[in-house]
Order: sequence, then structure tokens, then C-alpha cells
Amino acid sequence: MITCEQVNRTFHGPGGEVRGLSEVSFTVARGEFVAVQGASGSGKSTLLLTLGGMLRPSSGRVVVNGHEFYRLSAAERGRVRAEGIGFVFQLFHLVPYLTVLDNVLAGLPGSVDSTARKRAAALVDEFGLSARAAHSPATLSAGERQRTALARAILKQPAVILADEPTGSLDPENAAAVFRHLAAYQQRGGTVMVVTHGQDAAPFASRTFRLAQGQLAELNASPTAR
Repeated sequence: MITCEQVNRTFHGPGGEVRGLSEVSFTVARGEFVAVQGASGSGKSTLLLTLGGMLRPSSGRVVVNGHEFYRLSAAERGRVRAEGIGFVFQLFHLVPYLTVLDNVLAGLPGSVDSTARKRAAALVDEFGLSARAAHSPATLSAGERQRTALARAILKQPAVILADEPTGSLDPENAAAVFRHLAAYQQRGGTVMVVTHGQDAAPFASRTFRLAQGQLAELNASPTAR
């Protein structure tokens, strides 16, 4: 599903060269839930953007769902990303002038038909947002915004969800709810990769890694939470 082989990413700044990722190699099988822990500046977002086809590595190989991303053109990467990868971010990235339901539908590539609307409405209900379906993001709590963003990512039934600090601005109760929804998606056959500064994803993950100064190391595997 996901393979990184000796991936390096170097940035050049006023102070000289900074290594964002250093010889990162790992494989995530289809249907796994993998958590990557690391402090701010450890390279977590760099790793996720690289896996999502949005940040070309300085060297190394990235394969996601059978596609070697950086041998594709930018247009081909965009198509693969739109069709097969769902993204969840800490800052939600909801469209402010759309309702909750329409924000969920905005995750679909192409046109929206009545079947898609029914599926979106069912997801909104599953995520406990039915009473908010016609509301704008400005009227939602942080937990409701993140559940909307997660429903948007799941609606297109992507092969993999990449989540960047998805609970960083949430209280423990809402954070646990987000991870339970991600775990349910994984238990239905999806693949999940979460990067986070804390350990809150570990109880839900089949494997946990630590990222420090761009270097990745696997920690002891933990049983997937039910």
C-alpha cells in the first residue's frame, strides 16, 4: 500500500541546509493503522506531504497504492491523490460558505449525483452531525468541524487516509471520537496513517513509529483498539 525507500528531503534556508527526512524507509500494508509520533519540527508534516504526492523528496522512492508518485507528472499525481487519498488536517480546511453536508460532498472528485448525496447524508448521520447538516463551519465546535472534515475524507472511500495532527486542537473526548472513526474505517478495510506529537493515536494503531530529526524508528507494536 505505502512504501518509502531511503527517502531524503533537504531544505535550504538562511542558516544553511536542513534535513527534513533522513533515509526514511518503511512499508505499510493495506488495512493497517499506523501512527507516527514526533515533536514539532521532527519532520511529520514533511513525511505526510511526501506520501501525499505534494512534496517531492530530494532522493528516494515513494509508492502509494501501486503508484510510484514521483515518476508521475503533476497532473497524474493530482488525479491519483483525488481518487485514492483522503486527507485530514488539524486546521480542518472546511469551505466557510458551504454547509456541513456540502463540505462533506466537496471531497468527491467530479460531479455529485443523488446517490452521492444519500451517502453523504448517511455519513453525516453516522458522525452525529445530522442536526448540523445545514449549518456553516463558523457555527460548529472544533470537534464538529473535525468530524465534518473526516466525513469528507471518508466519503470518496479512498484507499488510504493521511491525517496530520487531526486531534491537535481537540479536547480528549473529541480526540478519542476522531480516532474511533478512523479505526472503524480501518476495520472496514481502509489504510490509515496518522502523524501526531502525542501518544493518543497509539492505542488505536497496529504499529507505531517515532520520528526525530527526520529519522524514523518503529516502536513496539500494539494491539489495535476495538
